[in-house]
This record gives sequence, structure tokens and C-alpha cells, in this order.
Amino acid sequence: MAFYGERDVSIDLKGRVSIPASFRDELRESYATETLVVTRNDSDTGLVAYPPSRWDEICAKVYALPAGPRREANLRTKIAPAESCSFNAQGRIQLPQSLRDRVGLEKDAVVVGMLDKIEIWSRKAHDAAIQDSVKLLAEDPQGQADLGF
Repeated sequence: MAFYGERDVSIDLKGRVSIPASFRDELRESYATETLVVTRNDSDTGLVAYPPSRWDEICAKVYALPAGPRREANLRTKIAPAESCSFNAQGRIQLPQSLRDRVGLEKDAVVVGMLDKIEIWSRKAHDAAIQDSVKLLAEDPQGQADLGF
């Protein structure tokens, strides 16, 4: 029950992106759906897509937060812009223009499996995120060794 792998993809003029067949198979087999809920990622530099059941869990956690600025910020930046996206016959989803504009997604993109979610990045933003991650992990080589890497 996991999404993994990186695929270079193109976003067409209508904003459609192809989701890898293995990811679609995982959605059908493990989550019994052919829909993703797409929203902005934590750094506002890409998109993240969740199976609806996983998204419902996240929404429940946000709603359970005490009323206040942190809950409102999560509602405003993650929950409110989210869109449900169904697959067409070619295995593509339509990414909303507002989300694409917000994170700078144009033609060249990368779709990344992240176990229980799928990320969609511009090639440039993904390369920068990888560089940041490599630097962060280099700060704790023992921790990486303890994980088996």
C-alpha cells in the first residue's frame, strides 16, 4: 500500500497531467478509488495529491485542532484550495489553473510517489527540493545509517 518512484511528465495546454499507471493501480487496489484530492504542498512550491480516504483523515485532524490561528492557517492554505480530481480515459487528471499558477507549474513536471501521497512538482522546484533534502540528511549520517541507508 504505497506510492513510490519518480516520473518526468508533461502538463498539456489544458492543465492535464498523466499519473503513472502503477500509481493508478495502487489507488484502485488499496483505496478503491480513481480520484485524488490535490492541494498545495507545505512549502507552496508544488502540489500534493491524496487518496480521498487519506485526505479525510487529514481534514479530521485539522478540524480537531483547537480553534485559533493554526487551525485557520491550515484551513486557508491547505484545505480551502484543495480540489477533487478524477482520472480521464488516458489516466490523466486536470490540475486546477489556480493551483498550477500558485506553485509555478507549467509544462515540464515530475510526479513523485511518497508512500501515502503523490507529489507534483515543476522540474526546477523538484531539483531544488532534492538538493535541500540531501543537505539536511548529510547533517545526520548516523541517523541515515540507522535507517539502513
